[in-house]
Amino acid sequence: MSTTSLPASDHALRLREALIGAAFTADGLLERLGAPAYTALARSETVPALRATRGDSPLDTLVRLFLLQRPVPAAAAAVALPLEECVEDGWAVHEGDLVRATVDVRPYGGPDGQDWFIVSDLGCAVGGAGGIGSHEEGVVLGVGGASTTLAGITVRKPVTSALDLGTGSGIQALHATQYATRVTATDVNPRALEFTRLTLALSGAAPADLREGSLFEPVGTETYDLVVSNPPFVISPGARLTYRDGGMGGDDLCRTLVQHAGDRLNEGGYAQFLANWQHVEGEEWQDRVRSWVPAGCDAWIVQREVQDITQYAELWLRDSGDHRTDPALYAERYEAWLDEFEARSTTAVGFGWITLRKSAAAAGNPSLVAEEWPHAVEQPLGSAVEAHFARQDYLREHDDAALLAAHFTLAEEVVQEQVGLPGAEDPEHVVLRQHRGMRRATKVDAVGAGFAGVCDGSLPAGRILDAIAQLMAEDPVLLRDRTPQAIRLLVEEGFLEPVR
Repeated sequence: MSTTSLPASDHALRLREALIGAAFTADGLLERLGAPAYTALARSETVPALRATRGDSPLDTLVRLFLLQRPVPAAAAAVALPLEECVEDGWAVHEGDLVRATVDVRPYGGPDGQDWFIVSDLGCAVGGAGGIGSHEEGVVLGVGGASTTLAGITVRKPVTSALDLGTGSGIQALHATQYATRVTATDVNPRALEFTRLTLALSGAAPADLREGSLFEPVGTETYDLVVSNPPFVISPGARLTYRDGGMGGDDLCRTLVQHAGDRLNEGGYAQFLANWQHVEGEEWQDRVRSWVPAGCDAWIVQREVQDITQYAELWLRDSGDHRTDPALYAERYEAWLDEFEARSTTAVGFGWITLRKSAAAAGNPSLVAEEWPHAVEQPLGSAVEAHFARQDYLREHDDAALLAAHFTLAEEVVQEQVGLPGAEDPEHVVLRQHRGMRRATKVDAVGAGFAGVCDGSLPAGRILDAIAQLMAEDPVLLRDRTPQAIRLLVEEGFLEPVR
């Protein structure tokens, strides 16, 4: 893996025009390669894409040069690109009658149909031509599942300032240029900052303020409306690889990042992270991660996956290519991971999202929601994240009496399912299920189902409960006493929306 000097961006717009002109875009690739070959790339399988690009069109040439990273004839490259400018700037080099790319250039579709390009080290685009494999210290990866997950959950509304901490190849900074007046991107690896510069330039985006350094050190006491980070969160015995290993013990890097984020947020600002956390004997993981949340912030913590320590060690040993090394060395490194976990009484590792929101109301009564949700969700989720905190504000401001006086509507695309034995007169239970956002499901009783079904905003909750009590021959006072908690849960999980 080469970590030589990187291209200049002097003629990036000319290169961009050539790439788009040849349909070297996310949509163009899907059409040219076909779905099977396109999805095979995500599994690091290149043979189908090589078969699909046997022709001599400019698109075939560009796919082989930048995506599959194969040498191509110089004559074909000269048709597909402003070749001499690309060589002058360092995007490609001549090798006799052939031309070879010096960096990975990967088409990426923006949220509003933009044609963007993510630039990274050769062979380091996640799920790309070379897969992850065995990397040298300091290399910079391209787009992967973690990157797109963070981009999808980020709250995207117009803001004055945004910070991408640990920018890597710059995908989060690129997104931020669409809604933030001022974007700052930091990384401990100076190569990452250069790749971010290339990504922004080749994507036709505004430049960012690029700063070298660890965690919040490069920004001092500056504050932001949005902070995003896909940090090197891997819990490992050491810091072999900058792109993944945080260099702190256990989950200390993620803890430090979260604990200090509150001081870098403006009022109402969001900080959103991907993170790993330890599952420690005798400790609930929810309590562990909640303890990281700084004062003055609400938090929504979602655990998406849990791996036992052997699965976790094997995943990251494969990531770094250790499974392809000498078996004795592999076993030695595997033992080192297990020793690290044993020393910290760690039984498993969780992966998920952490979102903080700076709020004056959180100073005395913070909302700290920590939940496990391994099920499918509807991306992008940024609007659902924003709605979650709006609901927390509403519930914090409304006691039970206020809930009964309030009006609600059933959220869009919520359906009711009845579960029970075939032919039974009554269902064993009723489930309300969402088909948007988090796609939650929750069991309700007959009162809850009836209440949700008639919520159209026209009547206050208390009046609806009185009518249900009459239909079910129940005491309306008792029903009013016991139901607000169920209403609160349906509001908190987004099944019911307050009429404001």
